[in-house]
Amino acid sequence: MTSFSSEEPHTSPAKSVLLTRHEQRNMAVQLLLAMAAFGLLLCGWIWQWLFPQQSDVGQILFGVASLLVAVPVLRSAIYSLRSPSLHGVTDQLIAIAMLGAWATGDLMTAALLPGIMIFGHILEERSVIGSQEAIDALSHLTRSRARRILPDGEIEEIDNHQLRTGDRVEVRAGDRLPADGRVLSGSASLDTAPITGESVPQEARTGDDVFGGAINLDGLLCVEVTRTGADATLGKVIALMQKAEHAKPPITRLLERYAGQYLVLILLIAAATWFITRDAHAMLAVLVAACPCALVLSAPATAIAGIAVAARHGILIRSSAFLEELADLNAIVVDKTGTLTHGELHLQRTVLAAQASSDAVFRLAASLGAASSHPVSRALAKLLPREQYLPLDDVSEQQGMGVRARTAQGDALLGRPAFFSQNNIPVNDEPEHDGPLVGLALNGRFLGWLLLADSLRPEAQTALAELRQLGLQRQLLLTGDRTSVANRIAGELGISEVVAQALPEDKLHQVSAEIAQGFRPMVVGDGINDSLALKAGVVGIAMGAGGSDIALASADVVLIGSDLRRLGTCVRLSRACRKTLKINVCIGLGWTLVVMAAAAMGLLGVGGVLIAALLHNLSTLLVLGNAGRLLRFDEPL
Repeated sequence: MTSFSSEEPHTSPAKSVLLTRHEQRNMAVQLLLAMAAFGLLLCGWIWQWLFPQQSDVGQILFGVASLLVAVPVLRSAIYSLRSPSLHGVTDQLIAIAMLGAWATGDLMTAALLPGIMIFGHILEERSVIGSQEAIDALSHLTRSRARRILPDGEIEEIDNHQLRTGDRVEVRAGDRLPADGRVLSGSASLDTAPITGESVPQEARTGDDVFGGAINLDGLLCVEVTRTGADATLGKVIALMQKAEHAKPPITRLLERYAGQYLVLILLIAAATWFITRDAHAMLAVLVAACPCALVLSAPATAIAGIAVAARHGILIRSSAFLEELADLNAIVVDKTGTLTHGELHLQRTVLAAQASSDAVFRLAASLGAASSHPVSRALAKLLPREQYLPLDDVSEQQGMGVRARTAQGDALLGRPAFFSQNNIPVNDEPEHDGPLVGLALNGRFLGWLLLADSLRPEAQTALAELRQLGLQRQLLLTGDRTSVANRIAGELGISEVVAQALPEDKLHQVSAEIAQGFRPMVVGDGINDSLALKAGVVGIAMGAGGSDIALASADVVLIGSDLRRLGTCVRLSRACRKTLKINVCIGLGWTLVVMAAAAMGLLGVGGVLIAALLHNLSTLLVLGNAGRLLRFDEPL
C-alpha cells in the first residue's frame, strides 16, 4: 500500500512504534482530503445528472477533487525518488496513473483512484497497528511502580525505570515484579503467563530467579534487581517483535534489489498495453495492478505474528531468519547439565555406618555444607532449614577436598575419600555411584557416604520423543561430564549418540562436524562452555531461566521458562510460519500478476482502474488476515 501517511513515504508502513502524533495528524489530513474529494465527486455527479447541458461544471468539480488528493500522492512519489524501494515503486505507479488519467481527460478517475488508495492505506495501517498495539500492551508490563528498599531500611516508591542493577525491592501480593531479579527472602506464587506462557503459577523461593512483569499472587518477596530496561526479559521480547517488522522474504529482497528495473518493466508493459489495445483505462489499470504492496507486507506481517506467538509461549527468537531456519532442522545436539538436567545436585541416597543416625548425619552434613560454596556443599546445605544448623567453630576448607569444623560433639569432617585418608580416618568401602560422593566423620569416627546426583527434567523424555516425530532423528548428547554418567542419561532418554568429557572447543568441533556431514542441528545448552557450540549450530537455543549470560548472548533462541517441550513448539511454529509466508507470497505475487493480465487484456472494463485499485486493497487485507491466523497458534503444556 502507498505510504501517504509518513514523513518519508518510501518507508514501510509497518513501523517500530505506534503512530506518532505527527503521523496521526498527517493521516487525519489525508482522510479529510479524501472525504472532501469524494464529496466534490458526488456533487459533480449530481450536477451532471440534474443539468446534463452544463457538464463543464461537473468536470470542474471533478478537477478540484483530483487536485485535493493529488497533493499527498505527488508528495509521496517525489520523496520515493530519493530512496528506491518497493513502496517507492508503488507511490510512483499511483502518481503516474493519476497523471495519465489527467492526460486522457478522465478527471473522475484521477480523483477516485488516489482517494480509494488513501482509504485502503488507512485500513492497512489499522491492521498493522493491531500488531503494534499488541507490542504496546506488552510494553505496559515493563512500566510499573517499584518499592525500593533504601540502605537504612526505609522504602521509597519510584517508577521501575529508575531501578538499577543491585537495587533491592519489596514485592507485595498483587504487585507486578518491576524488573528481573533474584529472590533474597520470602516465598510466593507468581503468575508468569505473560512471560513464559506457563498457565500454572510458579513457586518463587529464596535464591530463585524471577522475571519482570510476573504478578505476585501471594506472599511477600525481597528481590535484588539483576536486569532492567532493554536488558530485562520483557525488554528483549519487545525489541525482537519490533525488529521482526522489518523482515523480508527472499522474493521481496530480490524485487527491492531491482526496484528501478521493476518500475521500468511495468511502464513497458503499460505502454505495450496502450499500443496494442489503444485503451487508456487498460493501461492505467496495469499501472495500479502492478503495485506490490501485498508482497511487501507478506513477510513483516508473518514475522510479527510468529515472534509474537513465540513470545507468548516463552520463546525469545532474536530474528525472523532463525524463525525460518527452525523449519529445516533435522538434528539436535544437546548439553546435559542444566539442559536435560536441572543443573543442581541433590542427595540421591546414603550409605551409613552401623549405629549412625540419619537425622544426625543430615543435620551435621547440612551445617558443614553451609560453610562452603562448592556445589556439593550447597546441595547438602539445602537438606535442612538454616535455623536447624549446628553451631560451628574454627571452620576451615581445603579447596577441592573438604570442610573441617569444630562442633559441640567434637571435630567434624565433610569431603572426598582422599580427605579422610589425609586425616587418617578409616572409611567404609566406597559404593558404586555415577556422581559426586562425599563422606562424613565426627570425632575420628566415619559416619557414612552421601551420594549426590543431578536429576533429569521431567519433560526431557517427552520433548526428545516429540522432536524425533518432527523429523529430528539425529540426536547427540554432547557434554563435559564423565562417559558413564552421559551414557546413563542417554539410555534413559533414548539418545543414540554420546560424546562425553568434551571441552568447549571440542563441542565446537563436534557441531561443525555434524554440519559437515549434512545435518542441520539445533544446539541446546545453558552454560559458558556451550557458547561456542551455540554459535556454530544452525540454530542455537539457550535455556533462559538458569542459563549463563554468555550462553544467552550466543544463542539465537532463548527458552525463557526452560521447558524442553518448547523445542517442539519452536519447530511447529516455524513450519506454520513458513506455510503462512508461502501463501502470503502467492497472494502478493500471484494476485498482482492475475490482475495485471486481466487489466492488460481489458477484462476489467471501462472502470478497470478503479476495479484494479479495489482488488489491490483486497489483496493487501488478505495478506494481513492470513498472517493474523497465526495468532491462534496455541500449545498449552
